[in-house]
Amino acid sequence: MTVHTPSHTEPVTVVIADDHQIIRDAIDSLLAQASEQFGHRYDRVATAEDGLSAIARVKAHKPALLFLDISMPMASGVEIIHDIRRWSPETRIIVFTGITSPGLIATVVESGVDALFSKGSPVADMIDKLPLILRGGRHIAPEFNDMIARGKQAATLTDRERQILNMVVSGKTNKEMAGVLNISPKTVDKHRTSLMTKLDVHSAAQLMARALKDGLIDPT
Repeated sequence: MTVHTPSHTEPVTVVIADDHQIIRDAIDSLLAQASEQFGHRYDRVATAEDGLSAIARVKAHKPALLFLDISMPMASGVEIIHDIRRWSPETRIIVFTGITSPGLIATVVESGVDALFSKGSPVADMIDKLPLILRGGRHIAPEFNDMIARGKQAATLTDRERQILNMVVSGKTNKEMAGVLNISPKTVDKHRTSLMTKLDVHSAAQLMARALKDGLIDPT
């Protein structure tokens, strides 16, 4: 794909898609700082508050940049990304998200976004990466690479280890788990030790926190 890099005098057109006004305002502020820092105008041409509107705005304006929240009403993030690639293939897609599920993050990365930032990322980091992204480079915030690595690690759990995980979280003892699974307490302890080693935790409390954070169990 050929990337069109605006000339120094040509403004960078931007669409901001997020269902929260405070985030849209924050990105406007970020663009103002980037304009001052690089001496290159970033021109916000439209905003969107849901997925379908985001696709429509990009189709109409074909912006150089799209700032996209992947958790919006009326269309999921990956659906939006695929449609935008169809209608405006040169638009560079920057995703801001608060999602911490390794599986969902991996899906977003695999969809081909050009940049992925946490909503808690330092503003300076995002501003500094804009020229790289416009030149066709890619940036995935390090914390997301760490999440994906943890998700791959968790994906190696066996079915029996997943059973043990859910029983530990529900508060069952090794003896109770052995009775339910019709195995010996010693075998339960072996699976439990393997489970905790794979997830790099050292107590039931840490195991529960890790399982919730990585979406390995239902929060309810």
